[in-house]
Amino acid sequence: MDVFSHYAPFIQDYIYEHGWQNLRPIQVAAAEEIFNTDHNVLLSASTASGKTEAAFFPILSDIYNEPQDSVKVLYIAPLKALINDQYDRLTDLCTDVDIPVWRWHGDVAQTQKRKLLKHPSGILQITPESLESFMINKHMDIPHLFGGLKYIVVDELHSFLRSDRGGQTFCLIERLSKLANVNPRRIGLSATIGNLTDASKFLGAGSSRKTVAPKVQNTPQIWHLSMEHFYKTDPQASSKDFDPSKVEPKTDKAPELADPGIGYIFEHTRGKKCLVFTNSREECEAVCQELRAYCAYNHEPDRFMIHHGNLSPALRETAEAAMKDDDVYMTTCATATLELGIDIGQLESAFQIDAPFTVSGFLQRMGRTGRRGNPPEMHFVMREEHPESRAMLPELIPWPLLQGIALVQLYAEEKWVEPPEPNRLPYSLLYHQTMSTLASSGEMTPAELASRVLTLSYFHNVSQEDYKVLLKHLLKTDHIEWTENGGLIVGLAGEKVVNNFKFYAVFQENEEFSVHAGSEELGTIVKPPPVGDKIAIAGRVWVVEDVDIKRHQVYCHEVKGRIPAFFGDVPGDIQPKILQRMKKVLSEKTMYPYLMQNAKARLTQARDTAALAGLPKKNLIKLGGNMWCLFPWTGTYAFLALERLIKIKCGKQLNIRGFNSSRPYFMYFAMDADEQDFWRIIGEEAAKDFDPLELVYPNEVPGIDKYDQYLPKDLLRKEFAYSVLDIKEMKRCVKQMVKENLV
Repeated sequence: MDVFSHYAPFIQDYIYEHGWQNLRPIQVAAAEEIFNTDHNVLLSASTASGKTEAAFFPILSDIYNEPQDSVKVLYIAPLKALINDQYDRLTDLCTDVDIPVWRWHGDVAQTQKRKLLKHPSGILQITPESLESFMINKHMDIPHLFGGLKYIVVDELHSFLRSDRGGQTFCLIERLSKLANVNPRRIGLSATIGNLTDASKFLGAGSSRKTVAPKVQNTPQIWHLSMEHFYKTDPQASSKDFDPSKVEPKTDKAPELADPGIGYIFEHTRGKKCLVFTNSREECEAVCQELRAYCAYNHEPDRFMIHHGNLSPALRETAEAAMKDDDVYMTTCATATLELGIDIGQLESAFQIDAPFTVSGFLQRMGRTGRRGNPPEMHFVMREEHPESRAMLPELIPWPLLQGIALVQLYAEEKWVEPPEPNRLPYSLLYHQTMSTLASSGEMTPAELASRVLTLSYFHNVSQEDYKVLLKHLLKTDHIEWTENGGLIVGLAGEKVVNNFKFYAVFQENEEFSVHAGSEELGTIVKPPPVGDKIAIAGRVWVVEDVDIKRHQVYCHEVKGRIPAFFGDVPGDIQPKILQRMKKVLSEKTMYPYLMQNAKARLTQARDTAALAGLPKKNLIKLGGNMWCLFPWTGTYAFLALERLIKIKCGKQLNIRGFNSSRPYFMYFAMDADEQDFWRIIGEEAAKDFDPLELVYPNEVPGIDKYDQYLPKDLLRKEFAYSVLDIKEMKRCVKQMVKENLV
């Protein structure tokens, strides 16, 4: 079809004004699906390929002549910063037409929100948490506000595929559609979808529409990619005189400025606009402090900014504005807050300290660069301490280096990205949506409540029996209560939970204190130290002057120096396929083209060390005496299941003791058995048809998700056994190891 002629006149004008010579493949494919069918559509294409325009050009053309008597398009995004960014783009697109663009999140003024409630129309941009608040507090307004809703656009869909936050989002979409009596089309956008079929099922779940994912031929991408390795003190792996047993300890001469990896980043960001990604907020603060210390040490102006979830909106927005300013050459240290699709201008390159946990994260972070026609550019900087002279084998392996190579190779060779992970028994979210439904709708019979909640697609694996167990427990604990009419309402204990603004989010938050220096709010921290101690935030160090426990506020002033920060970060799980590719990295002889001098030398060392020990051909290595080390090469949750199989099912037979693990890379222990007995016993136990609950300790009540504390113990144990422990992959892994190792 001639897509251009189907666009509304103002869209055609926009294309002319911006000098576009042609439409991109994803824009043509999207228009054909949106104009010619009534399907849900998943648009998956590389970063900066024009997905936003691909979705909104036909959507806006479709609603262009319709009366603006309701919100027509609901746009859901995972971050406020992404909403703010897309708000500017969509407002620019709709300047000359009567299609209002609204945003609704914690930083939006009440006057704007009141205007939307008075005149619902156009496009509403919202986060899942704000939509939850909407469903509870504006319940009666939903039919009026969304009675003409035609489209729901879910941006950065991949970020919703593997978490309860994604489950919450799609529960809310279903609840809103039923309440407003509408059947909107769902449009998903993402740059990092591996399996289009699985992601399409996730996007369309609970919708009566077919979901399609048009495949487009993207222009082959050229990557500018490098990976370098640094020991935190010299000598480096490529030094001719390198002898790991004769490494000198740090001297007192500028010891804190002696990290070559940070020095490398410092030198390679000079005069450029870059991002430095870290895997935690603590590391982000530490790296920013070190880079600023380099500036001071070299008598240079500070050219480093910081951006993470615990900083105040003002500080985050300052960093975002500086990155968008073409005349400002600053480098920003960031966490995943800048991983998603915010257009942060013409960045020259991204640096990644150590390896992220997912292929998706790697692709998203690299995709922050390479816009406006330039190739994406990313530089991995792997850092580690020199191993001690008596270090055991597993500590001699550079795990982040292997992981980084595995992430790159999996995508380069197979275009593999982590698949969706439908949480089979999401009881924490079940509690949350039960309380949300009661809080918004008022009194309901148990049957009515079950028909509203259990019918939501995300709970398709939850039985009615399990739901009865949950409701009985909530009645017993006063989270819900009976009315005289035999209905259920939110109870006294439940009101304390539901009436707190933190209820809108299903992700775990720490108890946070806002930090103030004079009139400036710096951000938030967890567990403030006593008065007189130091804290690290916003890339600087501060002395605590006062702590107001009741108001959760900390007052401080700035001092020089560097200290570690703590925000309570927890790394995510790593997929089995990544560990399997890491094993291959250690065994193959390939020297990957993006590895630089030190990284090549370090990989060669690691391969030589592994080969001498029999790795990775052998999975079980004797460390000396009765100590053994097991390298399963499987994902985090299969590894966890294997730990428990060995301790619970095989512990007595093998007399296992002194068990330790570095999940998901290796575990070590002492045992009174030889290698053959180990493989025979572990193989026999894994092959048995046992109940996964047998791998949960007798009095263990695992709490992982935010609302687990309000659930009955039996459901918590069941969820851990059936949804967290990856028994299927563990059994496959053991079978494979036994086959390769048992002679």
